[in-house]
Amino acid sequence: MGNTDFLVFESNPSRADSVTAALQFLGFHPLCVDSHPVVTGCRGIYVGDVADEAILEQQLEQLDEASGPLALLVAEDSPLASSMLSPSAPFAGRVVAVRFPLRYEQFAEAVRHACKPLQGGRRAEQRFVGDSRAMARVNSLIRQVAPFDSSVLVLGESGTGKEMVARTIHECSSRKDKPFIAINCGAIPAELLESELFGHEKGAFTGAISARKGRFELAEGGTLFLDEIGDMSLPMQVKLLRVLQERVFERVGGNKTQRCDVRIIAATHRNLEQAIADGKFREDLYYRLSVFPLELPALRERLEDLPVLINEFNQRLERRGVGSVTFSAAALQTLRGYAWPGNVRELCNLVERLAILYPHAEVRAAELPERYRGAAVAEEPSSHRLLEMMDAPVIEPARAVNDATLLPEGGIDLKDHLADIEVGLIRQALDATGGVVAHAAKLLRMQRTTLVEKLRKYGLQSGLAA
Repeated sequence: MGNTDFLVFESNPSRADSVTAALQFLGFHPLCVDSHPVVTGCRGIYVGDVADEAILEQQLEQLDEASGPLALLVAEDSPLASSMLSPSAPFAGRVVAVRFPLRYEQFAEAVRHACKPLQGGRRAEQRFVGDSRAMARVNSLIRQVAPFDSSVLVLGESGTGKEMVARTIHECSSRKDKPFIAINCGAIPAELLESELFGHEKGAFTGAISARKGRFELAEGGTLFLDEIGDMSLPMQVKLLRVLQERVFERVGGNKTQRCDVRIIAATHRNLEQAIADGKFREDLYYRLSVFPLELPALRERLEDLPVLINEFNQRLERRGVGSVTFSAAALQTLRGYAWPGNVRELCNLVERLAILYPHAEVRAAELPERYRGAAVAEEPSSHRLLEMMDAPVIEPARAVNDATLLPEGGIDLKDHLADIEVGLIRQALDATGGVVAHAAKLLRMQRTTLVEKLRKYGLQSGLAA
């Protein structure tokens, strides 16, 4: 059962498909099962119409005990709804009811609410957005290392989200209620870094008019994130190594030894093994830091995650009141051909920029900033020019059909052209059915699961009902 982390008990095939699709949109890996599951590492359970209520109730308790407290969802009209929602039930206060017909926004809120009390009131586990195998592995490694105090070395190019990994590990650990302190070792001059890390006493140096705590003291009991550790000077590396080995330090200008209880997470975009070979990084410090190395993939190595990442950034922008933006099939294909040197951070900035320029519109390939377009892109009609197009003379139907089938003099990208036609028809079907995927699939004479895959492919799934 591999990466399965959410079980769906539902004998109604239509409902099972709807719940499974919605959970996939939320980043889970659901599995429809019968009343005899054998799954470890499960995070949540959905209960709908079931064949054997007594057996399932018993197994729910066993799963909850074996995997730890689970996110529990139950359909309002499920035979088990009354017993699971009862104040005297073993899951009292942790079960969230789900209403049908299923609406994506309502279901997403129900899942978030169900995840809140996981693991004795801990905050819901943060997850990195993406359906790629690489990101599934990253999420799995974070879950594995978070409960322990082992040092973690996060590797990856700039913009891949190394600090987010550190914060997520902290939030999922037993230190989550203690401070998370971050410091960029490459942004602070070497002569000041010691004071920043260990603090200083009054009069320790010119300008030290009072005693000051360092980052190790501020992070006591919590997590200290050392970003860009590869840029730290060799003398400072020696002092840091002592702290990691003995868990003691002194403030600059002081002689009182202080003990520290801090988890260390370090990160760098540099190749530390090469830096060791060049004499720029201490080998003994490297092995102290890399007890648990975790490498983040570059965005160009997981381009299949572009639609879900764009959807995630749009949701964040909507919450900030900035608006959102969508991309045509040709625009998405163009973005897939870009190298993304700034990785996810660059994509986030691009989505925000275009949301400001074209709020609630569809961006075509020709409207992307020049650096993202690469080779010349065929001109497409932009969605924000619709009013202008509506004022144009009406073309007779027969003439329109003939023009549509004529090959332009400069040729045409047939794949992009057909993709745009497909996206347009899908949008019309969704508009006609109020965004209900199952009904739109009937209009398009295709299976609902096929339409779901196309929605994911073109990044159209946000805000739709299953």
